[in-house]
Amino acid sequence: MALELLRELTRLTDEIRHANLIQLHRITAAQVDHAMADPALASAMSTLEGLSDGKRRQVLFVNREYGAIILGHRIGAYGWAEMIGHLRVLARNQVFKEYWGMTGEHRRSLPQDSLEAKTGKAVDQIMEELAEDPDEWWVVGPSDGV
Repeated sequence: MALELLRELTRLTDEIRHANLIQLHRITAAQVDHAMADPALASAMSTLEGLSDGKRRQVLFVNREYGAIILGHRIGAYGWAEMIGHLRVLARNQVFKEYWGMTGEHRRSLPQDSLEAKTGKAVDQIMEELAEDPDEWWVVGPSDGV
């Protein structure tokens, strides 16, 4: 009985954590929507320099897409390999490639054991593979599951 209660409490705790992550993503997405609609807000939200208003909106949008993919993994909608598959497809997008190149410093500031840092390393590997052979983008190389 106590073990069942503990399992149920753990399940409810996970559900609440996932609901909070989803709500945080909604808040962030709404802020990005506002920033994409108003260049002054986009400039305030972005730390990247020298971008046109249009490019800044594209970068904010692709960052939101990247975050949504990671969120899907965090809440258990899909596992590590499926998340990497989604990121492999996203990495073929030219705006994402530019975004990824512009944000290397941001990723280096993350704690090395964080999901974001591990995901960043996996995407770095994907980007290298795509640079070497862009026609073989669908080939899944080794992935370090989390």
